[in-house]
Amino acid sequence: MSAVVTDKFEATSSPVTELVNSYVGRVRSGNMGALPSIIALAVLSVVFWIARPVFMTQGNFANLLTQGAAIAVIAMGLIFVLLLGEIDLSAGFASGVCAAVLAVLLTDKGWPWYAAVLVSLLTGVAIGLIIGTIVVKIGIPSFVVTLAAFLALQGVALKIMDNGRNISIHDETIVAIANKNVAPWLGWVMYVVLLAGFAIVQYRKLRARTKLGLTGETAPVIALRIAAVAVVAGAAVLILNDERSRNPAINSLKGMPIVVPLIVALLLLWTFVLNRTSFGRHIYAVGGSAEAARRAGIPVDRIKICAFVLCSTMAAVGGLIAASRANSVDPNTGGSDVLLTAVGAAVIGGTSLFGGRGRMLDAVLGAAVVAVINNGMGLMGYSAGTKFVVTGFVLLLAAGVDALSRKRALPGS
Repeated sequence: MSAVVTDKFEATSSPVTELVNSYVGRVRSGNMGALPSIIALAVLSVVFWIARPVFMTQGNFANLLTQGAAIAVIAMGLIFVLLLGEIDLSAGFASGVCAAVLAVLLTDKGWPWYAAVLVSLLTGVAIGLIIGTIVVKIGIPSFVVTLAAFLALQGVALKIMDNGRNISIHDETIVAIANKNVAPWLGWVMYVVLLAGFAIVQYRKLRARTKLGLTGETAPVIALRIAAVAVVAGAAVLILNDERSRNPAINSLKGMPIVVPLIVALLLLWTFVLNRTSFGRHIYAVGGSAEAARRAGIPVDRIKICAFVLCSTMAAVGGLIAASRANSVDPNTGGSDVLLTAVGAAVIGGTSLFGGRGRMLDAVLGAAVVAVINNGMGLMGYSAGTKFVVTGFVLLLAAGVDALSRKRALPGS
């Protein structure tokens, strides 16, 4: 009788039930995933919407995307290092130095934007290569090396900008990155291409698992996931394509900010690298156990150096976005709370501080949480001090969830 009931239950099990059961199983194994950050986003958004209805307007939604863009990109780079169980305290000022190099070449030297951007990115590569080599070859802990780099790069930024000069950026291409929008029709084209690509990837994954006879997510669950992405992304494009300007005749504001497709492209690129390449698998292996990875023949030293190089290179991209948004670079670019906010974004999004667990999506979700806190509390008139306290509490909560879920995943716990 019980077998009949079980068979009947399985036959009538809905995709939602399957999805929930699958997630509950992951949570029990200690993998919380993105759920905490998604809940935080939902709760914070509702609270700020009730307190200040302007929070949910189209204009403020676009502001949120540009406000969190630089932090999200720097956090993406930090995830490579955090997955190894390491830390890079210099990422903030690395972004500032690279932005300073960009500004000097554009404004003082008159270089074309593409050459200035290339040299700025190469500066990030050089910074990461130096840091990674010192950490790996000399054996100094990354905390100490990057703390020293934090101080040194701050001095380098001051030297580049003549001990405090503010350098304005007038290049239209660079300024457009964080201040201009793509055409509404192009936003819909990107939406269709992204959704089609996501659906193809999900279908191929399902077919591969079916051929191998592996159990897992069924076709209805995959369809539900694709539908959810379609609804969320479609709603975002629809909102951003609406007119946001108070004076459309003078200055029309339609379409998603140019920085959004840039972040999506970086997210897809690094997600592919982590999930679909041997380098990505080696990153996770080294983060799980460096000694076991070394015995398995993985070039641990090379993997670590590459992670630091990628971290500083992404910091350079973050510096580019920050310079574009401010239309200038000064000695504070990349300083203040940039580093701690970027690290906080990665951890709040779900990346483990202990290494071996995390995704690129964590950086975007965590940066969104930080941006929502700063934006919402700013609209409510709270001071910068209050924002820091709340962000610190959220970071501590996220780190606590990470520690507890990791403890739960240990055998015998």
